[in-house]
Amino acid sequence: MSVSPIHTRIWQETPEADNPFATQVARCHGYDVYGAMLGRAGWADMVYLLFRGEAPQTWQARMMDMLAVAMANAGPRDPSVHAAMGGGIGGSPAASSLMAALAVGAGQSGGAREVFLAVRDWLDCGCDLKAWRDRIATRPEPIEDTWPTPEHAAGFDVNGVSTPLIVRQALEALARESLGPRLAWLQSNRVMLEEAARSPLAMTGVAAAALADLGFLPAQAEMLFLLLRLPGAAAHVLEQEGTSYKNFPFYPIELEDDPARRGPTLESLP
Repeated sequence: MSVSPIHTRIWQETPEADNPFATQVARCHGYDVYGAMLGRAGWADMVYLLFRGEAPQTWQARMMDMLAVAMANAGPRDPSVHAAMGGGIGGSPAASSLMAALAVGAGQSGGAREVFLAVRDWLDCGCDLKAWRDRIATRPEPIEDTWPTPEHAAGFDVNGVSTPLIVRQALEALARESLGPRLAWLQSNRVMLEEAARSPLAMTGVAAAALADLGFLPAQAEMLFLLLRLPGAAAHVLEQEGTSYKNFPFYPIELEDDPARRGPTLESLP
């Protein structure tokens, strides 16, 4: 009996009898995707199954959908969306613009790595206020040499002044839906955590608590955060394509020493 050279616990394919390169049946963790799931399962069901290896409960699928809506578009103020828009207005290929969004949105300040760190904090600290205060006061060293030591508490906006309304709305809606402990605890203890962090809660903090309640590990949460924010970046890229950089919809930059306003220089004289 021949053994398939493809090794994955996630996906199993049965080839067509007349073509070994064409798939007859595709199963995700044992579920027949095209023969049973298609038409019955939703996007959240499929994503949860892919990452967690099991079908979600009703509340988990509902939370996944809510989180996807909350994360879908970070808006043009967000550096990752801003980077993607620059690609669109500059005529970059679609993949390049999305890669710009992924690259800029991958970091430890408002990006996916911050979500990784925040989910790790949830696993270490649970719903223990003292443990959270200790963690915020003494940030742990990075696991990998790739990343520098974090400069602020993960999940909080080091440049923020007060908690944005949309962050509070997202936290309230997700906490109402979740059957896990973290979102509800975060909602009850938000002010005390913000005082300890000396920074307001950020959307990354809400996303991390939601993903932890859903059972995702830090690396899974990091990947999902990157994925969930791509739709907005893509839409803004398409909006900018074919327009002039002079119409870029963002605050104009006023240079204190603008060369265009200077008089003639020795180099410019004939």
